[in-house]
Amino acid sequence: MIFLNKETTSWFNYYNLDNCTLFFKQKQFYYLEPLAALAKRKKGTARLNKNSKIFKTIIKAIQEKKGDQIVSLDLRKIHEAVADFFIICQANNQPQIRAITDFVDEEVRKKCNESPYHNEGKENMQWVIIDYVNIVVHIMMPEQRKFYKLEEMWSDADLEEHNL
Repeated sequence: MIFLNKETTSWFNYYNLDNCTLFFKQKQFYYLEPLAALAKRKKGTARLNKNSKIFKTIIKAIQEKKGDQIVSLDLRKIHEAVADFFIICQANNQPQIRAITDFVDEEVRKKCNESPYHNEGKENMQWVIIDYVNIVVHIMMPEQRKFYKLEEMWSDADLEEHNL
């Protein structure tokens, strides 16, 4: 059993069972992608960097739709990380989350000819994840961002702010 941090020991527990991860939160279990599947996910042969076209396109698209508190986490030095970068931002309401999500998707398709590997959270518009394999974009409401504290969870990563 692994706890995310001392403040959340009663809220979050992770269990690794038969190469699958279960996430326990507030008396409910959530199934996460099998760990073996994560290892098999295609990672680009060339590692991305902050000058990569897709990285710059995502940051610019978020800025154009007025995403707040934009940060990138450089995960390349963390062996367990499933991506090279996380890009995290927040929006103050659901229409803004939808606008950022749609614009990032549109701009990356148009300028980089890339489609997401996976999307998550578009139903509730509280925390949307756009997974481009080497870059995972997190668009969150302020409450979710404060609660889940991704920047603290990945504190070993280099953090860079991208606010205008």
